[in-house]
Amino acid sequence: MAYTYGTVEWEQGYRDLVERRLAEAEKPFILGTPEWVASYEKLVQEDARYKEAAKNWEGSVVIHILAKPEKGLDRDIYLFMDLWHGDCRFIRLVPREAGEKGDFILTGELERWEAVMSGELDVIKAMIQGKIKLKGHLPTIVKAVKAATRLVELAGEIETKYVSQLNEAEVESLRNLLATTGAEFGI
Repeated sequence: MAYTYGTVEWEQGYRDLVERRLAEAEKPFILGTPEWVASYEKLVQEDARYKEAAKNWEGSVVIHILAKPEKGLDRDIYLFMDLWHGDCRFIRLVPREAGEKGDFILTGELERWEAVMSGELDVIKAMIQGKIKLKGHLPTIVKAVKAATRLVELAGEIETKYVSQLNEAEVESLRNLLATTGAEFGI
């Protein structure tokens, strides 16, 4: 069944998918999968340091990971974070149309995001250097550097397997997941 993003049915279907994936998937979770995103959401929602650092932040942030078909990432991923004054309302994988409506969209190659999430690359420096493209007001992001840094630190706390580390069977599994979630949820 194909769901329409923004509906109650889409949200319930997505939550059911996450529950199933969390029950079935083994750690480490693959970056960008529903179970990885749910783990990230929980960490951000429960983190007092993030809440304090982001108390003046308003707006959505989208992490846009560009497709890398040779690694199994057959389509772009849009990770939408609804952030408001220290609260993380939700983090979801969303369809392209919703991802492109974020207040701040950070776009980069898979390898760049893997480097950011593993702590090898500072996200602010990556934006300034053009390694990650920003659609939105850079000075606003820079003012929230502590919140942005904490978001990256939290991503690094998740037991993660990066797409570039997948073996052939895992690549095929990722392709199947992307095909299924694409057909059902538009993500």
